[in-house]
Amino acid sequence: MEAILQLQESNCKDCYKCIRACPVKSIRFSDHEANIIADECILCGRCFVVCPQNAKKVRNDIPAARRLLQSGRPVVASMAPSFIADFGVSGIEELRPALERLGFAWAEETAIGAQIVKKEYERMVEAGQDVIISSCCHSVNSLIQKYYPQALPYLAHCLSPMLAHAKLVKEQNPEALVVFIGPCLSKKEEQEKYGIVDCVLTFDELRLWLEEEGVDLPQSHPLDGTGHRARFFPTTGGIIKSMDLGDYTYLAVDGVESCIEAIQEIEAGNLHRCFIEMSACKGSCIGGPAMARYHESPMRSTSRVYGYAGGQQPGFAEPGRIELKKQMDYIGVSARRPGEEEIYATLIKMGKPRPELELNCGTCGYNTCREKAIAILEGKAEVSMCLPFLKEKAESFSDTIINNTPNAIIVMDEDLNIQQINRAACQLFHLSSPKEMKGTPVTSLLSPVDYIRAMDGEMLPTVKKNYIAEYDKYVEESIVYNKDYNIVISIMKDITEQEMESQQRAETQMKAAEITDKVIEKQMRVVQEIASLLGETTAETKIALTKLKETI
Repeated sequence: MEAILQLQESNCKDCYKCIRACPVKSIRFSDHEANIIADECILCGRCFVVCPQNAKKVRNDIPAARRLLQSGRPVVASMAPSFIADFGVSGIEELRPALERLGFAWAEETAIGAQIVKKEYERMVEAGQDVIISSCCHSVNSLIQKYYPQALPYLAHCLSPMLAHAKLVKEQNPEALVVFIGPCLSKKEEQEKYGIVDCVLTFDELRLWLEEEGVDLPQSHPLDGTGHRARFFPTTGGIIKSMDLGDYTYLAVDGVESCIEAIQEIEAGNLHRCFIEMSACKGSCIGGPAMARYHESPMRSTSRVYGYAGGQQPGFAEPGRIELKKQMDYIGVSARRPGEEEIYATLIKMGKPRPELELNCGTCGYNTCREKAIAILEGKAEVSMCLPFLKEKAESFSDTIINNTPNAIIVMDEDLNIQQINRAACQLFHLSSPKEMKGTPVTSLLSPVDYIRAMDGEMLPTVKKNYIAEYDKYVEESIVYNKDYNIVISIMKDITEQEMESQQRAETQMKAAEITDKVIEKQMRVVQEIASLLGETTAETKIALTKLKETI
């Protein structure tokens, strides 16, 4: 069977919000994906509701419902009583034509089943059972079956209104098929487990189906408040409000955390002679994960349910007695509890070797660092999910790089006040400590002209050579302006030594050139003198030889 709650992988963004929201931590986070552990999940749907990226999706059972409609057998829609708060209609009579257009043979309120169940609860109270926990909410049933087996004897082994109504419909018409439509995800699992209902749709699925078929619902008529007390069921305390109360303490508890507290009190033996109505959702069923309008306006939703339930009339026509016994055994979860040595070793990996380093900030989704360490050992979490640890590690890594680079780095805000300066920059400008410059204007060290030009969007050379006269330094400077983070970064390489060597080489070359010119000049003079002497000697020789020739 396809999973009821599924992950849309590409949408998961490592925010851990679903883990924070999950009351039983039944989510495994690995490879940057949050996967639901089906064996531990109670299908309260909170991870689905809180996910900001729509990374969770609910199995679409519209095709299954369509197949039932095509079977040739009559299909009855059982509408959860919270429909009145979500669809804006005046009552079931106004909703029924829309459902018939989809192909349903008939539509009834699940509140009929709620009336049957509340009578069974009244019989339990009359029988004098010490503590009774209502079993209408399948998520609460799963919570007790999986995590609190000692409370199982107190859980009413009674069909939920959904199952009771479906059983009644099928006893009245054995050929009928039943599709339950409500605000809850866990009802899909309840349907699979007990099989009395043939298909479960959420209100979201019904809205989608109506839209696909082009069926509009009327929105104008006043509520049909005919006074059926069973219609109070979807509100906090609604079950109790519908009952004829006996000599008991009656408690209404909503929200999984509150339910857990109540269960622990029961297990500790601190509660006696009480009927406890438990709902996993805040606000009970009208706060269900598929209730679009409740999440917009809880008070308005509650008001609509109360208006529809009307006064203190007895309720629906009394149906025949049906068998309501439901077996609910211990399911349990298979997670192994790690030992103290394993937990301590994992805390060390998380950078928490001492209790005072355990921040217990909850950003990873777990309430304490110790819970997170246990989740890591259970394969549900990763060390990298600790945001303060990662932040500290990244900052330490960044600081190590910045403070050990030979280049001077100055980070400024848009007002050109220094936000960070590394050790190399302190050495360059003869500063004793980076702290003394934090928050001071960069003009105390450098001219701001190029930084202003960079913020104005002017294209500057990638690397520019500057001479800082106040410090007698030559630097190659790169300027980066990051508009997203509103910072200006100056990266300077001290090239004073190279520049001085370059100047010395230039001076040496100039001196060498001057000496060469002098040598050449001197050599030219010598050559000219030699040439002159040779010329005189040659002339004298010529005269002598001419005279000799004439004599001969």
